[in-house]
Amino acid sequence: MKIETPLLVPVLAGLPVCACMIILGLPSLGHGNIVAFRTLFFVTCLAWLLPLTLLQRAMWRREWPWLRMALVLLASSYLMSILNAVLGQRLAISLGLETGYRWTDLARGLDGCWLALIAFCAAHAVAGYYLSLQRLHLHLAQAQGAARDAELRALRLQVNPHFLFNSLNAISALVSAQSNREANRMIRCLADFLRTTLAHDGRHEHSLADELALLDAYLAVEKARLGERLCLTMKTGPDLLSSVVPYLVLQPLAENAIRHGIATLADPGRLEILVERDGARLLIDVQNDGRQRAPADSGIGLANVRERLLHLYGEDQQLDAGWKTDGRFHVRIAMPLRSMEAAA
Repeated sequence: MKIETPLLVPVLAGLPVCACMIILGLPSLGHGNIVAFRTLFFVTCLAWLLPLTLLQRAMWRREWPWLRMALVLLASSYLMSILNAVLGQRLAISLGLETGYRWTDLARGLDGCWLALIAFCAAHAVAGYYLSLQRLHLHLAQAQGAARDAELRALRLQVNPHFLFNSLNAISALVSAQSNREANRMIRCLADFLRTTLAHDGRHEHSLADELALLDAYLAVEKARLGERLCLTMKTGPDLLSSVVPYLVLQPLAENAIRHGIATLADPGRLEILVERDGARLLIDVQNDGRQRAPADSGIGLANVRERLLHLYGEDQQLDAGWKTDGRFHVRIAMPLRSMEAAA
C-alpha cells in the first residue's frame, strides 16, 4: 500500500519520543558532566530524525515490503547510534575524561539512543498509515457520493422525457380528433410545466411547497386532457410546506395513478394525495381509482421513485404500493421529516 504523508507527520511522531528523552534525563540534572552528554545525545537524536524520515518515506514511495523496511530501519538506526557513541567519546576526550577513543566499547550503552530512534520510526509509520487510511476512506466516500449523485441525476432525468412523450401523444390524439381548443390549452399547460422544471437548479431535494407547485403544473396538463374525468383532492398541513422531499417525487406517482388507473375508466376517477406527519417521519399517501387487473408497478414511475428514495435515504425510508380492499390503488411513502433550514 502506497502511503503519502504530509511533512507534519514526522514532527508529530517525534514529539512523544523527544518528550520521553527529556523526562528520562531529568533525574541526571546536577550530576557532573552528565547534562553535557544528555544534551549531546538529545541533539544528535533530533538530527537523525530528518534522514530517518527521508529514508522511511522513500521506501514507502517505492512500496517496499514491511519486513524489508523494518530491517533497513533497524540497521540504519543502529549505525546512527554507533555514530552517537563516537561523538560521546569525542566529548569525553574534550572534557578530559578520556585520553583516547575506546573502539571496543562503541556498542555499549546504545539502548537509549537506538530505542528512541526505533520508537520514532514506529510512531512515524503508525501515524503515516493512519492518515493514509483516513485519506483513502475520504476518497472512497467522495467517489461513492459522486456515483450516488450521478445515479440520482440519471433517475431524475428519466422522469421528464417519459412524461413529455405521453403528453405529446395526448396532444396528437386531440389534434387528430380536431379538438383544437383542448389541444391548445394542453400545449400551454405543458409549456408552463416544462418551464418550471427547466428552471430547477439541479438539487435532488427541495421543499414540499415547491414540489406541490410542480404537481399543480403537471395536473393542469392532465385536467386539460381528461377534463371532468379527473377528480382531484390534495391535503397537507401548512406546517409541512417547508419539509424536504425528493425533487419530482409526486409527479411520477400522480402520472402512474392517472395513466394506469383513472385513464382506463369510462367514469370519472378519484385521485387523492395526502401529506402528513407521523412523529419524526413524513408520510405521503397517494390513492386512485382504477381497474385491479392493471399491474401495481405499471410504467417507470414507481420504480423510479423507489430507486431515488433508496439512494437518498437508504434504509430510513419505505415505499408500499398495491391494490387495497377498498378497490383502490394505494402508494404510501415514509421518509425522514426534515425542514429546509435543517437540511441547509
